[in-house]
Amino acid sequence: MNLNRKLSEIAEVEFSDVVEFAEDLEEKLRIYIRDGSYIDVWFSRKIQGRYAYHWERRHLNGTVYRHDNVPHEKWGYVETFPKHFHNGSEYDVCDSSISDEPVEAIREFLSFARDIVNN
Repeated sequence: MNLNRKLSEIAEVEFSDVVEFAEDLEEKLRIYIRDGSYIDVWFSRKIQGRYAYHWERRHLNGTVYRHDNVPHEKWGYVETFPKHFHNGSEYDVCDSSISDEPVEAIREFLSFARDIVNN
């Protein structure tokens, strides 16, 4: 089973209370959330280990949440650099504690999303 299929299965089965469905868009996995938002999961095909878990909510309430490890110099002050977390805004950046292992990371990120959607 390829990684996107495994992550889709976790999203659709373990998080069915907040996830409508997931679709493999080849370059990324898109997970549709019941509140009308979506999460994109992207793994670089060129750079081993490069990733982004991006929750797009700007059309709902102006927020965006993203764990990624793209080494943007402006986030060099973050203790976990290059790994960092956009906490509600592109410009509110802090340490990222998300797992480096994709199966654990998707569970962590979807748990975070569940907490926000259900509150």
